[in-house]
Amino acid sequence: MQRKHNKDIVPTAKMLRKNMTKEENHLWYDFLRTYPVRFSRQKVLGKYIADFYCAEAKLVIELDGSGHYTEEGKQYDEERTAFLEKYGLTVIRIPNTEIHKNFRGVCEYIDQLVEQSLSQLR
Repeated sequence: MQRKHNKDIVPTAKMLRKNMTKEENHLWYDFLRTYPVRFSRQKVLGKYIADFYCAEAKLVIELDGSGHYTEEGKQYDEERTAFLEKYGLTVIRIPNTEIHKNFRGVCEYIDQLVEQSLSQLR
């Protein structure tokens, strides 16, 4: 995504990187950090901050805790997803409970999406 990001939220992104949820920590340190294709965490994209972003695969991963299931949270997520998709990004949402219950399955799902995206882009 070659679009200017909102520099005003960069400090917030840095703070979020230092204070990740335990689910974000688990996914980052136990899978994405050493993934063969580079991922960024708490990446500023336009006026939004994505939990995880892979520029090469044009993939955004969002981990959803309880705040995402309120009406306000759902509306915000829909607006953010529409904005990111407008720039050709694929957004996937993974409930925090899946990180706890099915971590291996989540990792396999992400791996499949990255491989699929890269094969379509080449």
